Amino acid sequence: MGRFIVTGGASGIGRAAVELMLARGDSVGVMDLNPRALKALTNDFADHVERGVLRVAEVDVSVEEQMERAVGDFAAAFSGLDGIVNNAAVGGAFGPLVDLRVEDWDATFAIVTRGVFLGIKHTARVLIEQGTGGSIVSIGSAAGVVGDAGPQAYSAAKAAVIHMSRVFAAELAVHRIAVNNVNPGLIETPLNPRGRSRSEQAFAAAQPWPEMGLPEHVARGILFFTDPATRFVTGETLSVDGGLTSIGHRLGTQMGTNSLSYGVTGMNFGTTGTPAVVHEASEQSDA
Repeated sequence: MGRFIVTGGASGIGRAAVELMLARGDSVGVMDLNPRALKALTNDFADHVERGVLRVAEVDVSVEEQMERAVGDFAAAFSGLDGIVNNAAVGGAFGPLVDLRVEDWDATFAIVTRGVFLGIKHTARVLIEQGTGGSIVSIGSAAGVVGDAGPQAYSAAKAAVIHMSRVFAAELAVHRIAVNNVNPGLIETPLNPRGRSRSEQAFAAAQPWPEMGLPEHVARGILFFTDPATRFVTGETLSVDGGLTSIGHRLGTQMGTNSLSYGVTGMNFGTTGTPAVVHEASEQSDA
């Protein structure tokens, strides 16, 4: 079967994709920045580790040297690659615009956007050298399509991820490398800082489908794009959002993630294991 890399694959949507890929018979290399989550994954799938079809690496996807080395190591271990799932992300900078710190903005784009660029770049190098084609899937977000579905930096970074799938699909098609995008909506994952009860209230108000989205719903979309039978599909975005973007919404307002609702500013490091940093907002942001 296939040989794939999944970034941010130790929890949430990434882990759900890893589990389905392993069940399909794929070999999977997982990158993640959280060593505890990686350890839990390898413990839960110890038999796959023993058989060499699951390998893990602690990687900061925003650092090119680490990404290049890890992609190369996985390709060598699996005797080649068939693609990558660029899933790693953080909640990133949050708070009112006038209080956002440029270092938090840059850190958000480094992980959410540069990490995807590096994943595409170094996996494409391997696939082009092999001459066998492949599938690249990046995880965008409904927040990258509309203006009130998440913090500003995260939303803008995800918009860049969505567009990268289009521009690199056009460039890599000649090599039979498909590049596509999956856009989750309101999904119950560890990146949701407000908890399930608040999320349920939000989706009831903003999402037409009457159920919370789960990581495996998004993972099924990833499996579609990583199936060799679908490689003629490229440059496309699949929304897995319960109809959220089909009707328009004010999800940020419903969830309390609208920038003006915070009252503070800071940086959310997601599931990396690094605690969030919070600062007081200025009086100007309350105007």
